[in-house]
Amino acid sequence: MMLVVLGNTEISRVPGISVAGATPELTKLTPPADAEYLFYEKPKIIDVIPVTPEGHPTPAIITKAAKELADFPIIIVRGGTYLAPLVPYVHISDVVGRDFRKEKALPEAKEILEKAKLFGEQMSKLNLREIVIGESTPGGTTTAQAILWALGYEAKTSSAAPNNPQNLKRQVIEKGFKRAGINKGDLANEPLTALEEFGDPMMATVIGISQGFKGEVVLAGGTQMLAVAALLKAVGEDLNRFMIATTKWVVNDESSTFKETAKDIGIIFYSADLDFSKSRFKGLRGYERGYVKEGVGAGGATWLAVKAGFTPDDVAKKVDELYERLMEIGGKA
Repeated sequence: MMLVVLGNTEISRVPGISVAGATPELTKLTPPADAEYLFYEKPKIIDVIPVTPEGHPTPAIITKAAKELADFPIIIVRGGTYLAPLVPYVHISDVVGRDFRKEKALPEAKEILEKAKLFGEQMSKLNLREIVIGESTPGGTTTAQAILWALGYEAKTSSAAPNNPQNLKRQVIEKGFKRAGINKGDLANEPLTALEEFGDPMMATVIGISQGFKGEVVLAGGTQMLAVAALLKAVGEDLNRFMIATTKWVVNDESSTFKETAKDIGIIFYSADLDFSKSRFKGLRGYERGYVKEGVGAGGATWLAVKAGFTPDDVAKKVDELYERLMEIGGKA
């Protein structure tokens, strides 16, 4: 069973922070469009799949490819977005994370946690041994880095761009810390306060579901899921039942500290060895040059496909087929 949690944060609209959309304003549409593309030939809320400003396609294309191969079920969860997806979904919240430079990011965190925990408890009654939880949250690597810093980790999160805007992230986070009157590590023993001050609704939803579900949990994502893991550890969860599933592009990203931070937190990870270098399409080959890297549970979806007997190469070939189908129906940006 795979869940994909949708979230928005106003941080994604800071110019230069996120490329999970052709423009900062279009990042509002990315989560619902990602969800819709998993079930249809192209999104319904917009005419094309989400792309970076340079035209590299959403990692939802990887998740869709793995889903078509392995035929695993996907449930969409609205953690907190500007717009609802035009597919069936579980509603947790429509609260969008605020710009934490100006105000608390998520004062509703406790309410979201409680609702998500109820959903996780119901998932437990299905007698599932394991669930995989992915996410679509533009700007989420910045909120993740803020959380990790607040909890005391010397972490650098990844980026969907080859040139990770670390200086900009640092400036944004430092302004947020100044507003809240804290320094790095000050909230190490106050994870809920960290979530309220700097988090996003995706994080709160994933944490709540994970607390309610009693089986094994695969956190399907990159450095954003490191922040989720750090928060889970801080609230007393045993990380032995958790792992992160991501892609080689995140693990090998020298501008981030994925491997080091995972070790510091104490969580194991799987790295999907996807290779788009031989793709017929420039937009996909760009993944090998540091574009996009992860999202919409791409690494976790590949993990599920591999467990079903397919290889990362099978997934990559299916991604090429899906991209070709997009061009045939005019869905390519």
